[in-house]
Order: sequence, then structure tokens, then C-alpha cells
Amino acid sequence: MRSIGYNEAALERVQVRLGERAQLVKWIVADAANVEPTESYDLWHDRAAFHFLTEQEDIVHYVEALSGHVRPGGAVIMGTFSENGPDKCSGLTIRKYSEESLSLVLSHYLNKIRCITVDHHTPFNTTQSFLFCGFRKPM
Repeated sequence: MRSIGYNEAALERVQVRLGERAQLVKWIVADAANVEPTESYDLWHDRAAFHFLTEQEDIVHYVEALSGHVRPGGAVIMGTFSENGPDKCSGLTIRKYSEESLSLVLSHYLNKIRCITVDHHTPFNTTQSFLFCGFRKPM
């Protein structure tokens, strides 16, 4: 199992929560806009990094990195803010996606499996709307 992460502090919290099982994961801290994977992956899971990419150049670079490093038949799970999500997160401007717009961004490389929208209730007593989509890279 492999993971590409965006926030080192968040990854450290997950590692503590996993305990000894954290040793089964290769943890990589990288800037999503400039990620340069050195390996290929069976699963690429992005939970809330992609929506911070607001410049087209950064989005294209990320999608090319993803498509070049997910093995044929591999899966991608993408979690972004939905169209009903906030305009900013942690003070940063984000990009919101619909099922159609996210699928379009990834459709040159991946086939959509399924998308769902989830309302996440934060510890700050607010609700944030996320879109989670599963994709598969053709063989």
C-alpha cells in the first residue's frame, strides 16, 4: 500500500492512529502542484489536495503525474470540495468540482467508476460538501 500526502502534520496523526500498521505504508510528503513520483502505484488516493490546485498549469501537471504513475488497471480515489462546498479552506482559495467537471479533467486518462457527495460535519460545527469519485486506469 502506498500514499501520497499533502500535509505532513495530518500524515503524522494518521501514522500515530495506525500504530505498527503505519510501517506498511510508504509515506510521501509533497507539494501537490509539483509532485514528481518516482514509482508507480496500484492506488492513488487524494483526499482534499486536488481542490487546492486553482491554476490550470498546476492542475495539468498533477493530472499528468497521476496518470503517468498509476499502473494500468490501477485505481484513483479523488476527494474534492463539491460545487456546494466552501469558496476557501484554511484561508486558501479552492476549486470546486461537480461529478461532470471532475470526470472531464481526468477522462483523458481514467474511466469513472462512481461518484458520491458527502456532507462532512467539522469539529467547528460547520458542514462541508465533498465529492468523492473512483476511477480506474485502462489496461
